[in-house]
Amino acid sequence: MSGFSAAAVTVEDWLAAGYCVALVGLAYVIDGLARRAASIAEGGPAGGFVYHRDHDAWQCPQDQWLWPQSFDARNRVMRYRGTPSVCNACPVKAGCTTSASGREVHRLVDSWPASEAARFHRGIACVVVVLGLVWPLGTALTGPGPDALLVLVGAMAAALLLSLPLWSHLRRIPVFIPEGVRHRSHDDAAAERAAAAAAAQRRRASYGSDRRGPGAIR
Repeated sequence: MSGFSAAAVTVEDWLAAGYCVALVGLAYVIDGLARRAASIAEGGPAGGFVYHRDHDAWQCPQDQWLWPQSFDARNRVMRYRGTPSVCNACPVKAGCTTSASGREVHRLVDSWPASEAARFHRGIACVVVVLGLVWPLGTALTGPGPDALLVLVGAMAAALLLSLPLWSHLRRIPVFIPEGVRHRSHDDAAAERAAAAAAAQRRRASYGSDRRGPGAIR
C-alpha cells in the first residue's frame, strides 16, 4: 500500500481545502465582532450597577436595590426598577436618571448567543461555515484521486470539528419569572415612559399656572 503523495494533489484541491478552513476562521471573526458589539451595547446600564444573581436584582452605587418589574418575552429582556421615592430623593439622581418613576436597567436573560440579536449573527457565522464546505464537497464529488480526496475530506472534517462551538448554545434556556412581574413588550415600555413623562409635564404646567393665577402669592 503506497503512502500519501502531496504531488498527486492538484492546486485546485489544495485551494478548496484551504478555502474551507479559512471560512471557518472568518465565521469566528464575524461571531467575535458581534459579541464585542453586543458587550459594548449592554455596558450602558452597568455603569456602577452590580447585578446579584442570587437576588435577581441590581444594586446601585448608592447601595439601593432595583427589583424585577417586567419581562419582555419577545426580546427576552428582564427590566428592573428602583423605588421611585428612593430614587427621587437620591442626591445623585440628576446624573443617574430623569425619570420620576425610578431608575430602570435591563438584563438579557439569555447568555450569548441565545439572545435574539446574537442568534442572528451566530446564524450568519454558521452559514459562512456551510459555504466553506461547498467547494471542497463539490470537488470531492468529481472523483479526484485518493490523495486529493483525503485532503478534501480531511479539510471538511477539520472545518466541522472547529465550527462545533459555533453551533452550540443556540437553544434558549427556560426563564424563571418572579411572581407579580408583568409581561411587557419594548413598545409597551416605551409608551408607558412617554405617558409618564407627559403626565409629569402636565403637572408642572398646572403647578406653574396655579402659581401665576390671580390668587397667587407674590
